[in-house]
Amino acid sequence: MSSVVQRFPAAASTDALAHFQARLGFETDCADVYYATHHETADFILLDVRTPALYAAGRVPGALNMPTRTISEQRLTEYPAHTLFVVYCAGPHCNGANKAAVKLAQLGRPVKEMIGGLTGWLDEGFGLERG
Repeated sequence: MSSVVQRFPAAASTDALAHFQARLGFETDCADVYYATHHETADFILLDVRTPALYAAGRVPGALNMPTRTISEQRLTEYPAHTLFVVYCAGPHCNGANKAAVKLAQLGRPVKEMIGGLTGWLDEGFGLERG
């Protein structure tokens, strides 16, 4: 008898490769954002899409505050059309980053979600900016 893990067989390797590569086109993680902002030239704009009060209480260093409701074509005019936006919210219990990603994609902007959000950032042991 097989375990619950193998009750449904794993996908073919070619299918798994396509699936996991596609996911990386939609998301990045906290460790990659940290590494990029500390050891490379950050080639993206990190957006904290929570409320201004939550942003002031603690945010990922270097993140800009742009709550989802304020995302608009007019607000994005200062960024070239090819600018990649990486969005995050409070964490896995929050879908604010997903809503912001939808809005950015509707405006034709490249976007990825930082999975884990602020909770994931803290879980990795990274510090916050305040104020």
